[in-house]
Amino acid sequence: MVTGGNRGIGLAIARSFAAAGADVIITHRSGTPPEGLRGVLCDVTETESVDRAFTEAEELLGRPIEVLVANAGITKDTLMMRMSDDDFSSVLETNLTGAFRCARRASKGMMRMRKGRIILISSVVGLYGSPGQTNYAASKSALVGLARSITRELGGRGITANVVAPGFIETEMTAELSDDLRKQYLSGIPAGRFATPEEVAGAVRFLAGPDGGYISGAVIPVDGGLGMGH
Repeated sequence: MVTGGNRGIGLAIARSFAAAGADVIITHRSGTPPEGLRGVLCDVTETESVDRAFTEAEELLGRPIEVLVANAGITKDTLMMRMSDDDFSSVLETNLTGAFRCARRASKGMMRMRKGRIILISSVVGLYGSPGQTNYAASKSALVGLARSITRELGGRGITANVVAPGFIETEMTAELSDDLRKQYLSGIPAGRFATPEEVAGAVRFLAGPDGGYISGAVIPVDGGLGMGH
């Protein structure tokens, strides 16, 4: 299951799994799933919606979810002095508590199977920081503590929990950057370019595959060296 798998990085991850022959279910808040993918409606800010989505996905698959990619997220960027309580709490409610709700629900089936992979999509901003994103950075950095606590709780049940932290990615959002702003961002990236969504998907697939079975509680940066492991 890939939450928020109807666009951007989430869609690239879902398509990557599907191309590898996996049975993929995405979650989306409205509309219909992208062509070629199966989806269930889900609002990660509501526990009942998460439970219902997982139940529907399990019925479609005929078994519990083996791999959860918690990708759904939002931004409400503004300088801290101008940030309202709602700007802060709503971002944490989706990005952090939403990921927790999905991980909690997924773990039930994983514990019965005594196997599972939980992959939380964070951001280089979560560990590197960014002005105007105190809410987003706080929500994304907290995913590291969530993954490591899950690892300590459930590692003995064959369940891994890891974090993937993308940097700047070639998406519709970055395509709209001005040339000057794009040059400014690129100047801080040793690789000298933005990543493709498929490169993030490759890291996620590695953690979900057999070669990632002994990796847990880790943070995997996909940022061209921007964060330098922070």
